[in-house]
Amino acid sequence: MTDRRPDDPPATVKCLVWDLDNTLWQGTLLEDGEVVLPEELRKVVLELDSRGILQSVASRNDHEHAWGRLEAFGIAEYFVLPEIGWGAKSESVRRIADRLNFAHTAIAFVDDQPAERAEVTFHLPEVRVYPAERAAALPDLPEFTPATSTVDSRRRREMYQAGFRREAERAEAKGPDEEFLRSLGLLMRIAPATPGELSRVEELTLRTSQMNATGVHYSDARLRGLLADPDHEVLVVTLTDRFGPHGAVGVLLLERSSRYWRLRLLATSCRVVSYGVGATLLSWLTDQAARAGVHLAADFRATERNRMMEIAYRFAGFDDQPCDCGYAEAADVGDQVQRLHLVPGTRGASETIRLDAPDLGARGRKGRVCDQT
Repeated sequence: MTDRRPDDPPATVKCLVWDLDNTLWQGTLLEDGEVVLPEELRKVVLELDSRGILQSVASRNDHEHAWGRLEAFGIAEYFVLPEIGWGAKSESVRRIADRLNFAHTAIAFVDDQPAERAEVTFHLPEVRVYPAERAAALPDLPEFTPATSTVDSRRRREMYQAGFRREAERAEAKGPDEEFLRSLGLLMRIAPATPGELSRVEELTLRTSQMNATGVHYSDARLRGLLADPDHEVLVVTLTDRFGPHGAVGVLLLERSSRYWRLRLLATSCRVVSYGVGATLLSWLTDQAARAGVHLAADFRATERNRMMEIAYRFAGFDDQPCDCGYAEAADVGDQVQRLHLVPGTRGASETIRLDAPDLGARGRKGRVCDQT
């Protein structure tokens, strides 16, 4: 069982931090020279990785020697941001959480020494702490069993590792940031969601807060209903560059009518804000609406965290001036939802992101452009 209090609220673990000596492997590296990796723990590492749970290391050891043993065991690649040295374990765990930008409730730590577990619990009381003898059974615990498994979650560790390399090169790059973005070879793909992608779409609507235009959670069942509705588009946005995939980074829910297109939801991952993903999406959608000859409107509901999304809409040319397109009379627009309308005008294309996207204008209903008053 965990060393935490039994009344602590449950939380899904997003990163498990391993001690090494007599925890991940049998033996003490500096004393025994040779250590053994139990096959059952190798299976735990691979299983958690397949579930999208990141893993790291906090160990009192010589870094080069310990990392060499992990490489010899063939599992070094499964650990991100390893903290191998002589400092306090709590500080190692804290640094890992900070680098990942994870709340401490999403971090777990496993160690064979009661004193080490107590030290982490004292300084980081929200971190889940487990004794080494429970390590083989961790995959059986509910906190290590995510509710959904998506394509992105199964390769989460690879995406984080690519992200670390990307950010390290970005920090070292000379000249304007735009030059670095051009060097990435960013490619954004926009495509209709498939039934197999809906779990990731649902996850984006649930977990994305800062760059979510309404804060509304769309369930799998509701998304499937929209997917089958000929008047709706459920679009998934993915991003790749020369370092590898960013995965699914955005979702658009678009309702089409003869007089206007209504952007019911735009949500993008906070991880790609600095790449200009939101602005590129809105520019593309503006162009698509113009090609179809329809007015473009959008739902926006202010939350405690999505001020950045409101700024993105305003910067893209949306305002809340009255309009006769009919969108204002939409029956399912709640009282707290602002009805934003796109002011006609030309928007420039991104100079750093290439687009691979469908032609919605060719498929959309023809209608008049709405006049704003």
